[in-house]
Amino acid sequence: MPVQTESITFRSGSETLAGYLALPDGPGPHPALIAIHEVFGLNENMQDIARRYAEQGYVTLSVDLFANRNRAICMLRFFGGMIFNSTDNGGIHDLKASLDWLSARPEVDPKRVGAVGYCMGGGFAIAWACTDQRLKAIAPYYGMNPRPLEAVRRLCPVVGSYPTGDFTTGAGRKLDTTLGEYAIPHDIKIYDGAKHSFMNDHGSNYAAAAAGDSWQRTLAFFREHIG
Repeated sequence: MPVQTESITFRSGSETLAGYLALPDGPGPHPALIAIHEVFGLNENMQDIARRYAEQGYVTLSVDLFANRNRAICMLRFFGGMIFNSTDNGGIHDLKASLDWLSARPEVDPKRVGAVGYCMGGGFAIAWACTDQRLKAIAPYYGMNPRPLEAVRRLCPVVGSYPTGDFTTGAGRKLDTTLGEYAIPHDIKIYDGAKHSFMNDHGSNYAAAAAGDSWQRTLAFFREHIG
């Protein structure tokens, strides 16, 4: 499916953030996704992700949480927020602002939106969805859980993908168990032999089998829950 792309900016409070928007062919309204990057920022991999989801019919905004900011300071602030105030911090506020902007696009059906995130972005996707009912499904990749974990009782459906032997492996297993306890629809899979950032086909840890399987699982889950 042909896609159109553009670099965009949007407001988050008093600041201007940026992103990479990929639009499916046709006027819509289409379901939509916010794609949240790893610590590497809005790089070529995240632009590829946006285009790939757009080819599947999703308006996709790969947001740049580091735009016009010092990356090292941002990372300290974001990770500190995820540890001490998981569901109400600057990163979550920026993501809510990004969805405000995306939902106002005429190509988007605001009742069918979700999020996908990687590493830092995966943790943000989970924590954000605990407090924003606009999200109808999320796909965290090797992300950490919010604190306290009981916050996930408010989550939308979740499809999660994690590697073995990683600092996030235990988080994935705990999330799987806890979502089951709260009867939240979910599909959590741990990929044996895969490493952190296995979905990034521009990185040294790319694992084609795990990436391909998780991609198909995620697409099927999104089709079921946001169309």
